Amino acid sequence: QVQLVESGGGLVQAGGSLRLSCAASGRTFSSYAMGWFRQAPGKEREFVAAIRWNGGSTYNADSLKGRFTISRDNAKNTVYLQMNSLKPEDTAVYYCAARPSIISYSPAEYDYWGQGTQVTVSS
Repeated sequence: QVQLVESGGGLVQAGGSLRLSCAASGRTFSSYAMGWFRQAPGKEREFVAAIRWNGGSTYNADSLKGRFTISRDNAKNTVYLQMNSLKPEDTAVYYCAARPSIISYSPAEYDYWGQGTQVTVSS
C-alpha cells in the first residue's frame, strides 16, 4: 500500500513557477514508478510526467517539455514537479500517482493516487 499526499499548489501569475511535492508513505516507495497527471474542468485526466523507480529515466508530455521537470528523492519518499513559465492553460488539479516499477502514460494503469492539488494560473 502506498498513500500519496500532494502539496505546493496555489495561485500564480502567468510566467511564474511552482514546485509541487508528493509525499508517499510506505516502505516500498523506491520500487514504484511515479507519475504526475492533471485534470482541468470538463476535461479528461492527462499525463504530465513520469519517473522510473530509481529516477534514472523521466518522461514528459510533449507539449510540456522544457517547462515541467519531474524528480524524486527516495530517501525522503517524495516526488516533485517543477513547473516554470506557467500559462493559464496549465490551470488544473494536479495529481501524483504510483504504480509498481514500470512507467505508464495511462492514468488507468496507476494503482495509487493522491487527493490532488489545485494550480491556478492567472493571465
